[in-house]
Amino acid sequence: MVLPKGVLDWRLGGLLLGLVFFLAVLLVKPIGVSTQFVILDGLLWGAVDSTVVTESVDAKSGYASSNAYLDKSGGKYAASVANPLNYSFVFVLALMAGAGLSSWLRAPLGTAERTAPAIWRANFGDSPWGRYTAAFAAGFVVLYGARLAGGCTSGHMMSGMMQTAVSGYIFAAGAFASAITTALILYQREA
Repeated sequence: MVLPKGVLDWRLGGLLLGLVFFLAVLLVKPIGVSTQFVILDGLLWGAVDSTVVTESVDAKSGYASSNAYLDKSGGKYAASVANPLNYSFVFVLALMAGAGLSSWLRAPLGTAERTAPAIWRANFGDSPWGRYTAAFAAGFVVLYGARLAGGCTSGHMMSGMMQTAVSGYIFAAGAFASAITTALILYQREA
């Protein structure tokens, strides 16, 4: 199949993603990113309240927090807030930088190619701010749900399925069932 310049075939992209996950599990640890947003929240909170994370000789990690969530598991999250430059946090920063770079390489800001997909325009119009707001709200809901579930799609589904965890397959089935249902409801008008 001949692809337009700059377009990666989804099959090759899937294989590359699988390889990255395999190497991460083999060499470091399973990939999961939603916890790192909790750490980012803790960093932002710590910028305005320096007492949210403190050193503690009583905590297993050496750090404690006045926030019960950051303090759980012997202050494990509090320790990550105190020392955020670890594999997982840098991985999340690299994800954001890579997404931004990919978007810019696909179509620089201010070019006509940066329009919304036709199916989005057919259902919701051309407003970029409407699209940004919807993307932010959807991301917030997904991340909130991920923390309620104790993990995210990369941790539960991608890494979980790679390790043949039954919970990973159950999570994937639920994620796809809800995504398909949501898409059918939101995108009733075809492009």
